[in-house]
Amino acid sequence: MTVPVVIVVGAGPTGITAATLLAGYGVDVLVLDRWEGVYPQPRAVHLDDESMRILARLGIADEFAAISRPALGLRLLDKTHHVLAEFGRTTEIGVHGYPQANMYDQPDLEHLLRTNLKNYPRVVLRGNVEVTDVTDDHRGRVRVSYTDRDSGAQHVVDADYVLGCDGANSLVRNRIGVTMADWRFDQRWLVVDIATTAELAQWEGVHQVCDPVRAATYMRIGPTRYRWEFRLLPTERAQDFADLSALTPLIGPWIAGIDHRDLELVRVAEYTFRARIADRWRSGPIFLLGDAAHLTPPFIGQGLCAGLRDAMNLAWKLAGVLRGDFPEAVLNSYEAERKPHARYMIATALGVGKAMTAGGRLGDALRRVIAPRLHLIPGLRDKLVDGATPALRRSALVGARRTLRPGLTGRLAPNALLANGQRLDDVQGGGFALITTTPPRGDQHAAIDTRGARVVVADPGTELATWLSRGRADAAVVRPDGTVMAAGRHLDTVLPHLPTFRPQQPR
Repeated sequence: MTVPVVIVVGAGPTGITAATLLAGYGVDVLVLDRWEGVYPQPRAVHLDDESMRILARLGIADEFAAISRPALGLRLLDKTHHVLAEFGRTTEIGVHGYPQANMYDQPDLEHLLRTNLKNYPRVVLRGNVEVTDVTDDHRGRVRVSYTDRDSGAQHVVDADYVLGCDGANSLVRNRIGVTMADWRFDQRWLVVDIATTAELAQWEGVHQVCDPVRAATYMRIGPTRYRWEFRLLPTERAQDFADLSALTPLIGPWIAGIDHRDLELVRVAEYTFRARIADRWRSGPIFLLGDAAHLTPPFIGQGLCAGLRDAMNLAWKLAGVLRGDFPEAVLNSYEAERKPHARYMIATALGVGKAMTAGGRLGDALRRVIAPRLHLIPGLRDKLVDGATPALRRSALVGARRTLRPGLTGRLAPNALLANGQRLDDVQGGGFALITTTPPRGDQHAAIDTRGARVVVADPGTELATWLSRGRADAAVVRPDGTVMAAGRHLDTVLPHLPTFRPQQPR
């Protein structure tokens, strides 16, 4: 291959997504991973509709829809499985162009990502290698050392940037001296995956059993795949539940009447759910993404979603810096924008986890009283079942707020269906868009074209026009990741915020 501009350490969903996005901007990428192929065991099982927009950018939205299953939302149950509260989600197409909650099997997603990578010749994936060192020479180059796990051959390669997507035990994080702030949440859970063609006849959303002794989660993740998670008692280990007979006391409420011969035990494993976040996400030309930067308990299904958001946030900025459209300082906005959102989602997950497990008998009594009324608390439903990105703080790529109630700047624009049958993301094509209710004048159109952006006119009565009106704006600059950079009453006041970024001119 040509000399890589970016090296990605780790070929999980976050790493492959970052590499694919960069290659789409014409950046040469080398991906290094210790495994030859996809890790076969199921892990993450949920993607929200915002994350689906990212998969669509990679070109695999239809393929993912074929291997995923929309879910109905969240139910909180007591230990007798009585429904305390329900937070519903629609399985129809939502504001982002996809169902709000999508269940899947992670190895299937990873196979899609790797197969799709073959469409991007600027990416080279080298598996079965062990990265042993990452060093910054402080002269604009990063050196990565790795060893072939079969032959023992050692290699050294230099690049402009390195992305550490190498998980919770990140070597990259260790090498740059970054520590993880521990939120003091460590719970041991049993994770059970079962395959069956038998119909369990359960409500097709996520079941959260709120029990301080044996909290549990159940969800259907595919036509024939089911996932359970149970909090382990201090004396228990995964090997205590190695077969269906041992598991029956746990999964029995969901499989009543099902013959064990119709159930295939795919996996039983023990996981420790943790809440941690890196104190720094960048050291010069080295960045941390995904689990290398943050660990979120799985109670709201946002762990993998957060990694995809990291990749989406950073890739276009890095491409803009490499081609000279942006100053290098723009890269500081990655941590500034992503870290508060990661912290918010960790806190939300912890809140749900504690609601399931805290308080003993008193906690059970309070849950029975409070849970049925949770839907009355403003905004709580969104926190429990939506992974909606909170508005980004002002940064080099989030302009001054110019809107009122609720405000558009820093928030995701809707992936609206346009008159030509395309959605907004398709029209943007990885670049900036300027959405306006008033067609630009000739001089304005020339300025927009010069900066490489697309114009989308929001005609009266359309979804985009309604969105602008609700935000008390007539024009908005939308970034490549779908975030509103600036919005205002007049095109003339918004246009100066539009930067130069030419996605169709590879480096």
